[in-house]
Amino acid sequence: MNTQNILDQLIEIGVNYGPKLIGAIIVLIVGIWIIKLLDKGFQNILNKRKLEPSLKSFLGSLVSITLKTLLVISVLSMVGIEMTSFIAILGAAGLAIGLSLSGSLQNFAGGVMILIFKPFKVGDYIEAQDYAGIVKEIQIFNTILTTPDNKTIIIPNGGLATSSLINYSTEPRRRVDWTFGIGYGDDVNKAREVLNKIFSEDTRVLKDPKPFIAVAELADSSVNLAVRVWVEGKDYWGVFFDTNEKVYNEFTKAGLNIPYPQMDIHISNNA
Repeated sequence: MNTQNILDQLIEIGVNYGPKLIGAIIVLIVGIWIIKLLDKGFQNILNKRKLEPSLKSFLGSLVSITLKTLLVISVLSMVGIEMTSFIAILGAAGLAIGLSLSGSLQNFAGGVMILIFKPFKVGDYIEAQDYAGIVKEIQIFNTILTTPDNKTIIIPNGGLATSSLINYSTEPRRRVDWTFGIGYGDDVNKAREVLNKIFSEDTRVLKDPKPFIAVAELADSSVNLAVRVWVEGKDYWGVFFDTNEKVYNEFTKAGLNIPYPQMDIHISNNA
């Protein structure tokens, strides 16, 4: 093959593919510019929705990568490269990866749902999947809790997003419940007076709704009083433990018995 033949082939290639190549380059440049505008507009939409920073970053990256992939496929098709087989192979590979990572994809989807719908947020005290603790961090695949005794619990988001959970921090107020027992023969009204005095002296106990005190059960060894008061969420455990101690001390001072389970045994002596 002489120089003239090589030159003729180069000219033929330039004539056949030159316009396509120039068009593809123009489409690539314009496409990148448009994608930047779309990314900026999408980020503005996410910022207005006030989503979690981790979710905004992830969604922004996902949209950007998807648009750039579509742009590259379009540009390669314009040049004349056959993309059908490539797309089929890419789809098969994606399916295989999806099947092998089904658990991770479920956790990923759960993380996105949690970050969008916000059933809880960082700092909330929740109970789910047989665990309870303060939400320390919400990641794409896992949620990290810290227990009251400072243990770290990592819960996959897949089950967390599709199962029931209790969020103790959603409402600003919580109700504290007790059951206090007094002995048979003790004065119920006196017990009620002692309890009301305890609650009136505790500034953490809300006045509205008023404390509820009523006889709940005539049990085997005690008359059980159902006691309920409302407090701010942050005061729940403080009021709960302090009241237990105060009731023990004040009932003793007032001559009210706190009974323990007991049984009367009658012995019959037959000759």
